[in-house]
Amino acid sequence: MPPARTAHSQRATLTALAQSLQKHLGSQVRVLRIDEATHPEVVQSFGIVQTPAFVLVRQGVEIWWQEGIPDEATLR
Repeated sequence: MPPARTAHSQRATLTALAQSLQKHLGSQVRVLRIDEATHPEVVQSFGIVQTPAFVLVRQGVEIWWQEGIPDEATLR
């Protein structure tokens, strides 16, 4: 998640996207929202330079990531 100073509408959109993903994926995947201001070490550990960023991790191994909001096809 981008820092709190980011426009409220953008943060609300990202929160809704994360909730939608969690609902769609169910218990198969756990969607976590990490605020870069609160946990900068987590953001740095993935080498993220632009937020929002999405990282898919399986058993501690990064298997996919994207900076910026993914398009509809990617989300499917």
